[in-house]
Amino acid sequence: MSRINYDSNTKWEPLIGYSRAVRVGDTIRVSGTTATDTIGDVVGTGDPYTQATQAIANLRAALAEFDASLEHVVRTRIYVVNIADWPEIGRAHAEAFADIRPASTMLEVRRLVDPEMLVEIEADAVVHD
Repeated sequence: MSRINYDSNTKWEPLIGYSRAVRVGDTIRVSGTTATDTIGDVVGTGDPYTQATQAIANLRAALAEFDASLEHVVRTRIYVVNIADWPEIGRAHAEAFADIRPASTMLEVRRLVDPEMLVEIEADAVVHD
C-alpha cells in the first residue's frame, strides 16, 4: 500500500518530526490537532468552545487534502486540560459530527504542548476511491 503524508507547514511538524495527517490505503489518520491558525499560533485563548471549533476546522482542512471530509471520520479522540469544559467542547464536536456520530473518547490530560491550548483532537477516517 502506498503512504501519503500531509504537512500543514506549521512550526510544530518539522520541530517534532510528524505529519499532520497520513493516508495508507483507505485509512487517514489525522494527528492531534489544536486551535492554531495557518502559522501555528493559538486562537481562542481561554475559550474551550472556540478552540474545539478551530481544531475541528483544522481536521477538516487536513482531510480535504486527501479529498475526504468529516463525513469520513469514524473515530475521534479529544484531549482536554479541564474536563469541566466538556459541555462546550462536546457542543462543538456535536455541531460538526451530529449526523456522522463517530466513535469518540474524551479524556483529561495534565497539559498540552502550549499552555494556551485547552483541547486537542485527533481523528481516523476511512475513504474509498
